[in-house]
Amino acid sequence: MSLSPEQRREYRGIAHTLKPIIIIGDKGLTEGLQQELDRALNDHELIKIKVANPDRDARREAIEFLCKESGAQLIQVIGKIAVILRRAKKPNPKLSNLLRHRG
Repeated sequence: MSLSPEQRREYRGIAHTLKPIIIIGDKGLTEGLQQELDRALNDHELIKIKVANPDRDARREAIEFLCKESGAQLIQVIGKIAVILRRAKKPNPKLSNLLRHRG
């Protein structure tokens, strides 16, 4: 599903105040990291990821790989921070960033 520019703007606004939930460090993309990403997307739907790699191309590849593997959509990338979205089948109103921050 492709997002309209208005939807992307809304999601970027919601994500503005969020802190990165997933931080990819020296070990790179491990199985544990992918499981944690899946859990975070199920709980929060809209999350920030920080990729602590100085190489811009490697960061982009890691983010694209995670989006493909998790079924998430890339909303925005600024520097080392990416915002991704995957809608939950049954969102938890206490955890979902989309439900908690909608006005």
